Amino acid sequence: MWRLLVFIGMLMTLTLLEAVRPWRVVSMPAQRWYRHLGLQVFALLLVKLTLPITALAAAAFAQTHQLGLFPLIALPNWLAFILALILLDLSIYGQHVLTHRWPLLWRLHRLHHSDRSFDVTTALRFHPLEIMLSMLWKVAVILALGASLQVVFVFELLLSSAALFNHANIKLAPRLDYWLRKLLVTPDMHRVHHSKIPLETNSNYGFFLPWWDWLFATYRQSSVDGDQLSIGLEGFGEAGDNTLKGMLSQPFRRSG
Repeated sequence: MWRLLVFIGMLMTLTLLEAVRPWRVVSMPAQRWYRHLGLQVFALLLVKLTLPITALAAAAFAQTHQLGLFPLIALPNWLAFILALILLDLSIYGQHVLTHRWPLLWRLHRLHHSDRSFDVTTALRFHPLEIMLSMLWKVAVILALGASLQVVFVFELLLSSAALFNHANIKLAPRLDYWLRKLLVTPDMHRVHHSKIPLETNSNYGFFLPWWDWLFATYRQSSVDGDQLSIGLEGFGEAGDNTLKGMLSQPFRRSG
């Protein structure tokens, strides 16, 4: 319930900011909301119906049975909490890199990139099969680390909130973006990742912490002024490709 309330609060707040201070003034039809929310609901139902365990359940299981790395090492609770958050975020960065470099995973992930607009609902535009594989990956990492229930709960809140934030069609003051980018992936930073230019598409993989892109040399500034950035994928994103049916079937087609 808390996760749902935070999600709704973030979604409504960022939608208001998009209207007040947009990065790019565009017409956002209501169908985008219905279709992207519908895609997310479909994904959640698929996870509920097909997976025997989710992230929070995995954390509770690991904590009860003292499984994973952290129960084996004597660390203060506060330090274990912070390290677990950082390592979980690193695991999501690694997963994101794989979705771009492994062709089978890219066929699923490219749905996210085929959106030719860029707003807060783009954060919901993931194929249900990718959501399911992502959950399996998170469960495996949580069990390996032995991350506590409290850590995973906070991380899930941070991850979903950060994804909404860095996909939002909002314009931050340059100085604010400069300082925020030292601790958090900002919309301007992540927007480059949605560029049509392949070199830029394959960069800026972070969702929450920006440090991994700097550390692994995957950080890139936009090659054009922000307003000139072209979003999407060549060959995808036509009207038929943005219906719920079109989005669900996209991984099984060669192009849009």
